[in-house]
Amino acid sequence: MSAPATLGEGIRSGKGLARRILVIYTACFMVYTLLPIAVMIAFSFNNSPSGRVSLKWLGFTTRWYSHAFAIEDLTGALLHSLEVAFASMIVSVVLATPLAIALARYRFRGKSASDIVIFADIAAPAVVVGASLLSLFLTLNLPRGLLTILIAHVAFGVAFAVVVIRARVSVLDRSLDRAAADLGATPWVAFWTVTFPLILPGIVGAGLLAFALSIDDLIITSFVAGQTLTFPLWVYGAVKTGIPPQVFVLSTLIFLGGAIIALINSIVAHRNGG
Repeated sequence: MSAPATLGEGIRSGKGLARRILVIYTACFMVYTLLPIAVMIAFSFNNSPSGRVSLKWLGFTTRWYSHAFAIEDLTGALLHSLEVAFASMIVSVVLATPLAIALARYRFRGKSASDIVIFADIAAPAVVVGASLLSLFLTLNLPRGLLTILIAHVAFGVAFAVVVIRARVSVLDRSLDRAAADLGATPWVAFWTVTFPLILPGIVGAGLLAFALSIDDLIITSFVAGQTLTFPLWVYGAVKTGIPPQVFVLSTLIFLGGAIIALINSIVAHRNGG
């Protein structure tokens, strides 16, 4: 066998080995990520006579789903989390979109400082963010509750939204805007008819990320919530006395809802070529 043929077989063999390693690594990563969620979903159907979560399988039942909202305090905490998460998602996207466009397309005084603030917000430990926001609210004598939780969640959610939307804006062809202007479109019309539809997948992705970050936040919320309970705070407090199965049920419903929304967004983005 000639040397070039041997070299070619060696390259193909190396690529095949690398492909197998990549498949194994991906499978391990998926198992590592999804196994805890799968356990949660499975034990939401566990028959626990004590009314507390047991990781010992005691039989299959669906009664916890029919009584998912039987615990009034837990249901109220979930509603608080959903209210804050939806509001945080909307406010974060509204604030982040113009900033992301400005950072991606224009040079202006303070751009470098804006970048530093955004990435500092992302990198800052949650304890530091929570403590600093608590100090601010105490200084302003602002009562802690849903409003302070919303302000806190927007404070960290908007930075992530800017990064996601900015990445989408950066890949857009600026000639499309110029073409719209040549056809007589004003900057406002060009934005809504050209730019906005193209960056919509990024906006949706940023909104979903802000929603996810808000609904499961515990550390920052614990600093600024006062007497108001959110879903993570309620679950954290229930750990001391035993978690009711309804927590697994509601967590499963939240996960499935998020998965469905993410799937729909992925399908729409694929159809639009995003």
